Amino acid sequence: MANLPEAGAIPDEQLEVLENAGVLVYDGYIVLVEQYDKLLKIAQEKGYTLQKIAEPMVLVPGLIDSHTHICFAGSRANDYAMRVAGKSYLEIARNGGGILDSVRKTREASMVELVDLLKKRCDRHLSEGVTTCEVKSGYGLTTEEELKMLGAIQLVNKHHTLELIPTCLAAHMRPPEHTDSRLYLQEVVTKLLPQIKEQELANRVDIFIEDTAFNEEDSLEYLSAAKELGFEITVHADQFSTGGSRIAAEIGALSADHLEASGEEEIALMREAGVVATVLPGASLGLGMHYAPARKMLDGGLCLAIATDWNPGSAPMGDLLMQAALLGAAEKLTTAETLAGITVRAAKALNLSDRGTIVKGQLADLIAFPTDNYKEILYQQGKLKLGKVWKRGLEV
Repeated sequence: MANLPEAGAIPDEQLEVLENAGVLVYDGYIVLVEQYDKLLKIAQEKGYTLQKIAEPMVLVPGLIDSHTHICFAGSRANDYAMRVAGKSYLEIARNGGGILDSVRKTREASMVELVDLLKKRCDRHLSEGVTTCEVKSGYGLTTEEELKMLGAIQLVNKHHTLELIPTCLAAHMRPPEHTDSRLYLQEVVTKLLPQIKEQELANRVDIFIEDTAFNEEDSLEYLSAAKELGFEITVHADQFSTGGSRIAAEIGALSADHLEASGEEEIALMREAGVVATVLPGASLGLGMHYAPARKMLDGGLCLAIATDWNPGSAPMGDLLMQAALLGAAEKLTTAETLAGITVRAAKALNLSDRGTIVKGQLADLIAFPTDNYKEILYQQGKLKLGKVWKRGLEV
């Protein structure tokens, strides 16, 4: 995944593939990538520990899931059953479902319960090759409950091999206790965000810009205040209607995520502002709706990341490799574009420059598939299971 363009289309011919190669790792970082025979000689001369893999394997960077909501309690299987039976979002909400159902269940859960649930989801993600994962709050929607969620994420991150990148999504939707969205956002800015900074619980802020959540004007005011406090910005944008991507471009967000409704105008705005377009095929699969226009985004010069949106409502699957493979087939993405979208370009969406490629100086976050042809990875659409996983050079 070295030397790929930061944005735009990627022909498969630009994907560098080394045969009979190896990686020299020291203190969690890649020191050298070279032909195996040359590395063997260096290892013997220096007395390094050598791990030889006899069977054919393809080594790729550890996968990066740059948009998830995996800190939550409860299930929304009832929502899913109603949705596939033809019920609308409003009908499901009236029957006690929707995001507020997850809010109720997450509020009822203890810190210990949230930690245990999050740890189990991290275990599964790591077993499927994800070595870095963004995790949002957003099912608390009060200062106390949002701090509980972010505290759970912090605790798991300290003790789990999978590296978690926390994001404050207190602006997921207006909580039931509030009647004024703008006043609620002001409360988040004055009461919650300073505590998050003080406790070092997150360095990222997100907001859901949509008719059912927050409008563009209030969102821009909120994000401007968060940016002044020193937070990096990402935005839930253009899922059902446009407008969020314009705010993301105006505020200088790292990424705009969802983008199912984005068109040429929105693509141009994001390209000019250098915003990473993060598409979420899991939400499209869960909601039974069309994918974001990934092919048009790449042809329009955008940096495209692919993430799961793993959450209890619209995207319960959480399988990054399978979703990326399905999106690639539907949107006619090259193998290089799809792999970049779940590695190096996903790292860019999280502002992480130390991972996502197999080159000197990068973190030794690596995964190996039991095949002699890298094209099998996407061809088998998530069914080619991992042979090995390394996080910071240590096999897990």
